[in-house]
Amino acid sequence: MAFISGTLLIDAPASALNNSGEPIPNARTANTSSVKFIRGKDGTYPYVSGQAQRYWLRNTLEKASGIRWESSPTYRGDKIAFTDANPILYWDDDLLGYMRAPGKKDYENIKNTPELTQQEEDAKGNPRTVTRVSPFRIGTLVSIAPVNITEDFGTMTRTENDPVPYEHQFYRAYMHTLFALDLAMAGTFTYSRRSGFQNLDSVRKELAEEHGLTKRDDLLAYQLPPTDRADRVRSLLLGLGELQGGAKQAIHYTDVSPAIAIFAVVRGGSNPFNYLFAESGGQVSVKLDVLQDAIADLVKHDLLLSPVCIGWKPGFIDEQRPSGDFGVEGAQIYIDTPRSAFAALADYITQNPNLMDE
Repeated sequence: MAFISGTLLIDAPASALNNSGEPIPNARTANTSSVKFIRGKDGTYPYVSGQAQRYWLRNTLEKASGIRWESSPTYRGDKIAFTDANPILYWDDDLLGYMRAPGKKDYENIKNTPELTQQEEDAKGNPRTVTRVSPFRIGTLVSIAPVNITEDFGTMTRTENDPVPYEHQFYRAYMHTLFALDLAMAGTFTYSRRSGFQNLDSVRKELAEEHGLTKRDDLLAYQLPPTDRADRVRSLLLGLGELQGGAKQAIHYTDVSPAIAIFAVVRGGSNPFNYLFAESGGQVSVKLDVLQDAIADLVKHDLLLSPVCIGWKPGFIDEQRPSGDFGVEGAQIYIDTPRSAFAALADYITQNPNLMDE
């Protein structure tokens, strides 16, 4: 199976991208806001959860004017929320997965909602759960080195009364994560009874037939045409290239689009682009020799299925940027800005839709 596998580096110069909801220990005020972090033996590592990054990506794709994206309607109950769970129509249900398992009360509320696809019922009239494992995967975005988390004291002073004090945390960090997209599963919707693979119930199988999807008995699945699947993947890649989001942007504005992104289409789900970043003296370093070794290993074992794309923002540690003679025998390497690099691979996949089933 083919995967888009890659790594992202984000520069967070003075940021609070994902808050914990917990009070700051030993705070001087009652109003506090703390950041999420991992406590290690060598210090604290700020992080952004995968859930938060997926939220950023969804919002980016929904709002981007130049990227086609079909968003699924969402139902919110008292203690539950879910999307329409219709990957045939909605691209986020396809590429980002879902679980629709309403309780009896919520099911009665949505049973005749026209915006939502209906759900198969069992013999007792209860809805059958539909689930889909996300073809797109992203790791925790975490600082590559331990940092000191700063506590900032402020006041709300827009009234004639005494100021209202508050405290919050922020940090300076280079943050790194891995990501992958299972190309075989993009646009392929299974109806196995296994948890995570009951993508389609009988209602959705009928929709698949109506929309002309190919039935794959060998996979217990219905499948969109390769060109349609490639178009959906293209949009997600373009979204990664211009990612927006993050908490406390009003006072700690941070560009969360990648400062560096390295990725390619490879055989197998093992990500070859780990261990490329290090930190020394407060500065990040990119281990280009390790990257060359990783690419050479892909070539040696016939695992590389596309150009290796290196996106690097102009002005970001320019002295480390790979020069024009950077290369590996047997591999095509594309170096540009992150936005252009993601667009280049997006074009490559739409021009070679056979990669979806490589």
